[in-house]
Amino acid sequence: MRLTDFWARLEQTFGVSYARSLAADHAFADLGGRTIDQAIAQGVDTATVWRAVVAAYPDRVPVRLH
Repeated sequence: MRLTDFWARLEQTFGVSYARSLAADHAFADLGGRTIDQAIAQGVDTATVWRAVVAAYPDRVPVRLH
C-alpha cells in the first residue's frame, strides 16, 4: 500500500484531525507498542500498519477498507 493511500484511508475512517492525533499519540500493540508515526518512520510497511489499525478498531473501519 502506498503511503498516500494509507493516509487517505486513515483520514477517511477517522477524519483528518483525529487521524493525525491517532497516528502521533496511540501506541498499537500490534506495532510493538509504537505509534503509527513511529512505525512508519522505522520502515514498517504501511499495509502492516493498516492491519494494526483495523485490528485495534474493527468496528470503526468499514469492511471495504480492510
